[in-house]
Amino acid sequence: MGELLRKLESIDRRWIYLVIFAAVVIPFLMNLKLPVGKHSPSTTAVHDYIEQLPPGSVIQMSFDYSPASMPELEPMAKAVVRHAFEENHRILAMTLHPQGALMIRRALDEVATDLNKEYGVDYVDVGFKPGGVAVILGMGRDIIRVFEDMDARGEKLSAMPMMRDVADYDDIALMIDFAANSLPLAWIGYAHERYGLQIAAGVTAVMATDLYPYWKSEQLVGLINGLKGAAEYEELVGAPGFGVLGMSSQSIAHLLIILFIIMGNIGYFVTRRASQNRT
Repeated sequence: MGELLRKLESIDRRWIYLVIFAAVVIPFLMNLKLPVGKHSPSTTAVHDYIEQLPPGSVIQMSFDYSPASMPELEPMAKAVVRHAFEENHRILAMTLHPQGALMIRRALDEVATDLNKEYGVDYVDVGFKPGGVAVILGMGRDIIRVFEDMDARGEKLSAMPMMRDVADYDDIALMIDFAANSLPLAWIGYAHERYGLQIAAGVTAVMATDLYPYWKSEQLVGLINGLKGAAEYEELVGAPGFGVLGMSSQSIAHLLIILFIIMGNIGYFVTRRASQNRT
């Protein structure tokens, strides 16, 4: 056993990289979906809030992220979109991020097609609008005017059945911001504090620690945290996808890394003891 550990201590590190690579890739190839475990209260809070909304409620979603953040944010966005549609809510999609328009189409259109939802009736995509805080404040007064009565497809918003009873934030039951930046703070500061709009957020793991205090203070109704939060939400809506796959891959890789660290340390102490005995 000691000889084996000494050999492992001096193994070519490229073999370790290869094993870790296999651990990351194989779950995706085998569609391995391990249980996520206990769901975070902040993730469950978003799910439960949408559950208690009356059917036909309008949920505004802002897709404020770029392709670089897709692995963490797209799975949660798709899961929330699916949940909203399955509860027969309507979705008003938008973005304040220049690259967010493509993210809307990837997350929203695919799920809408899968659930046979009709554009203009069940959901509307108003696309990207520059201006940041000015847009947030303007939507509190007149949503259609802010977007110049035009959606991302060049069609008139005022002519769409869904928009006939959507004028401002008073007609929005919940706003969810999927973001890899500080925009959720702007939504909290201007839409929630000034207009009383109820807000939830789905963010990358590195952003979540900055936002938990706002959930605790009830300025956010809930918070979906990174890939783990995405996997949790997928389980909550009974549609495990990339989030659960990603967490399975990540969990196996982490376990292997821990195993390598333990074996390396054992090998080190065995080698040192053998050296001391010889002297």
